[in-house]
Amino acid sequence: MSCLMTMSQKELNRLEAVQKIKDRRLSVVQAAEMLSLSRSHMHRLLQAYDRDGAIGLVSRKRGRPSNRRHSDEFRNAVLDLIRERYHDFGPTLAREKLIELHRIAVGKETLRQWMTGAGIWTSRRERKQRIYQPRARRDCLSELVQIDGSHHWWFENRGPKCALLVYIDDATGKLLHLRFAPSENTFDYLQATKTYLEEWGKPIAFYSDKHGVFRSTHASEKDRTSGLTQFGRALYELNIDIICANTPQAKGRVERANRTLQDRLVKELRLRGISTLDDANAFAPAFMADFNRRFGKEPRNPKNMHRVLAEHENLDGAMCRKEVRTLSQSLTLRYDKVIFILDPTTHTKKLAGQKVIVCDYPDGRLEIMHEGITLPYRTFDTLRSVHRSQVVENKRLDDILAVVAETQAKRQQQRSKSAPRRTGQKDHMFGIRDGSTANGYQKRGTKPGRRTDFVSDPEVNAKSKKAIERMDAAE
Repeated sequence: MSCLMTMSQKELNRLEAVQKIKDRRLSVVQAAEMLSLSRSHMHRLLQAYDRDGAIGLVSRKRGRPSNRRHSDEFRNAVLDLIRERYHDFGPTLAREKLIELHRIAVGKETLRQWMTGAGIWTSRRERKQRIYQPRARRDCLSELVQIDGSHHWWFENRGPKCALLVYIDDATGKLLHLRFAPSENTFDYLQATKTYLEEWGKPIAFYSDKHGVFRSTHASEKDRTSGLTQFGRALYELNIDIICANTPQAKGRVERANRTLQDRLVKELRLRGISTLDDANAFAPAFMADFNRRFGKEPRNPKNMHRVLAEHENLDGAMCRKEVRTLSQSLTLRYDKVIFILDPTTHTKKLAGQKVIVCDYPDGRLEIMHEGITLPYRTFDTLRSVHRSQVVENKRLDDILAVVAETQAKRQQQRSKSAPRRTGQKDHMFGIRDGSTANGYQKRGTKPGRRTDFVSDPEVNAKSKKAIERMDAAE
């Protein structure tokens, strides 16, 4: 009667050695040395072969449970504990907690097998990856324009790290606009979109990620009248929709374009020695023309979906940051720690207690408007302090104000936290951070290393002591 027998390689080697001994081609001592066994153990293998044949050389432990295995009750208790308290733990961390908190010692691989068999743990290799199915291109030009900002060392070591704002058409894969900016901020996106709309017209919709410029849940980042971000409100005024993608894979057109630009555009900038934002923005149109000639595709439908601006749509008036303020009875309002005082004209005198709109433009202009009419104003910056020249004649106050000015120069006075970050805005009135700088005093810069304790600065203390001595002498 034949039977199926499983043997390991070690057992096959032993069977071969035993058969050679039986054929007198090998001695017992030589076979024992070849198999790294003792002579007595080799005789036991021969006796097992004479008694049971080749099956006598097979280990009898094969197919049987280990004598050192844990009992089923212990295994179930450990798994119940893991389900109750450590259901989302990996085997390594779960083993640490079992030892630390419960004094239960289980091997890591044993615990991994238990958790895998019970369906509590799945290895990363076996976890099912999310499937992103391809989406067909749109049919017409400007039916969907994908926008994104790519932070990269565009100038390598020749300049600072900056962001590239990319506008790419979904139907053709052509670059429609590029703008280098210090960062992704509202003012740069407003300026870039304004330039794009002036050149091409209005697309049907923009497709972006969930950056705070496009979609924000923070109340201070939203326009209070529409509930949208400032960028979203600007597009709404021009009848342009914006769609936020849920994953980066959804806007893969612009993501893949960013990867290509980070390779090709960086090298082109290096060959031309471009290391500033202005020079890079000047070179962008020529690069886009060459890029579109190489990689652009023809749309399935030749119709151009760009729309012209309507007569009632004001592109310059929409592409700005708008805040609603209420005028006080003295015709003043406060915006970013600056008090705006309206000129008391015949028209403005009637607006006390009414709401006006503060328009903060990317180029630094600021207008106060009411029903489309621009109101004249003058400003009073609350961060400015008393000018030193007004009290220079008083010898006692002059030294004291010098000490006060140095103290104010060390304060980190800031604008309102709810105000916009003005990285992409130029020539605005909010650049002065404190009054001492406005009055001409030189502010001490922060040097590398440990900060200086100005309270114990000998120079400051000497000036203070000198001023106090002058006060005592005058009295």
